[in-house]
Amino acid sequence: MKIKCIIIDDEPLAISVLKNHLNDFENIQLVATFNTAISAIPIIEKNEIDLIFLDINMPKMSGLEFLKTLNIKPHVIITTAYREYAVESFDLDVLDYLVKPISFGRFLKAINKGTNRISLENEKQSDVVIKEEPFIFLKVDKKMMKIKLNDILYIESLKDYIKVFTVIENYMVHKSMTSISEELPSDNFLRIHRSFSIAINKITSVEGNTVEIAKKRIPIGRNYAIEAKQKIFNSTNFID
Repeated sequence: MKIKCIIIDDEPLAISVLKNHLNDFENIQLVATFNTAISAIPIIEKNEIDLIFLDINMPKMSGLEFLKTLNIKPHVIITTAYREYAVESFDLDVLDYLVKPISFGRFLKAINKGTNRISLENEKQSDVVIKEEPFIFLKVDKKMMKIKLNDILYIESLKDYIKVFTVIENYMVHKSMTSISEELPSDNFLRIHRSFSIAINKITSVEGNTVEIAKKRIPIGRNYAIEAKQKIFNSTNFID
């Protein structure tokens, strides 16, 4: 099922940038764009929109004023040139806060966060309809690769890159370990070393300060050992 979104921004260039970024995501459908918040109300009230990209500083009504008036609230990603409204925005339960100019890497992080949140909500709403497995988009070379979270075995940091090992193949991605760790759900993915993050449900054994995944021994860093082992042994995902 595609995520339906709209863009609300009074700057044509800002709309153009977001539309260009969205072209790389086949799971997201851009339904419409609006130059004012008020003009978007009718489509939102139909309750068919999952996600709004919302500017703050707009004529007649600001984005934050608009949010406070909504009875039906889709998920919202703020897109603004102003940093000072971040705290107020998150108090209104926005998904993310993007400061213009918005890089593709930062946009991708927000999309992955939104995709995971909306997918989880859809699963809770219906146990009858078959839902797509949770996934993440990673930019490999110039292509956006859709990778199922359950296929990921572990991730290794290699300076300015990470190498994502999956049950299918491995991917080299220009991204930091900190960044990818923030995008993955913490209930199953765990940082156990400055250079390694693992999927707990893929562990086959733990010996000393190492774990084994797909016949690969992976070290547990000294600074991570206590917290990592507690989470591993307390997790229902761990294969004993």
